Amino acid sequence: MSLIARPAVVYTMKFGSKMLQAFLYILAAGLVVYSVGLAFTSNFNMGNLMVWLLSAAVAIYAIGHKSLHIWFRTSGLGRMTGWLFLIAGGIYAALIVFVSISGYANPPTGQEKVMIVLGAGLRRDKPSTLLRFRLDKAYAYAVEHPDVLIVTSGGQGRDEWVPEGQAMRTYLIEKGLDPERIVAENASTSTEENFAFSLELMQQYGYSKDTAIVYVSNAFHCYRAGRYAERAGFTHCTSLAAATPLRSILPCYLREALALAYYWVFKTSSSGPMHMLVGFLDLNKRFFYK
Repeated sequence: MSLIARPAVVYTMKFGSKMLQAFLYILAAGLVVYSVGLAFTSNFNMGNLMVWLLSAAVAIYAIGHKSLHIWFRTSGLGRMTGWLFLIAGGIYAALIVFVSISGYANPPTGQEKVMIVLGAGLRRDKPSTLLRFRLDKAYAYAVEHPDVLIVTSGGQGRDEWVPEGQAMRTYLIEKGLDPERIVAENASTSTEENFAFSLELMQQYGYSKDTAIVYVSNAFHCYRAGRYAERAGFTHCTSLAAATPLRSILPCYLREALALAYYWVFKTSSSGPMHMLVGFLDLNKRFFYK
């Protein structure tokens, strides 16, 4: 390399390093502000916790990335740690892509007899923004299919004033649906129980596990919900995918990718380490599974 070209290369490398550092600081600051906002605008759950952990990790990396890069390159333990982070990050990214795509793979046919709307948390006695997206999607479908029985499914969390199923039913009635066609299931605390308890309720109205159903959830949750519907015994089920509020995308998709990996390993939320941790911490199951 010529003496003339060498300073230009050095300048380019320094400029690139400064740009990277500026980007990391901006990203870390944005994530910290976003994390603080989540603490005041949504219920505490695994998704929020994962955003907080991500914010802390990015902030630490932004501050010490030069030292970390040296450690990753020169230390045997550092190289091993770096490769583990790369592999885990790649797998996690692949899970998020799968979650993003799979939610739209099983749309309703229009022949369904029952629609099950899955709960997603309340703010006191009102549906959360995430849940309103599901309910508005369900309402539009119910208007187009006036003969469908609607089951609103969700129990009452520790920080909720009423059962989710009840609040969801009230919301749909206030939007104009006939109260006679909406039944509330008020006992479930997980997606598995949503379907199991909804089936019991359906059977009281003359339906069975062979009845064609459509369940309503946000797109990121539809794939795993479908697997739990099958485990509950439903033989003909489709999914109506609702959008996800912009502010909820990051925590929801981070949490769902982890929940999907957990499902593939343990198949059920009634087993595995998360189940034991729920009991140990005395937390509502929605923290991990909803």
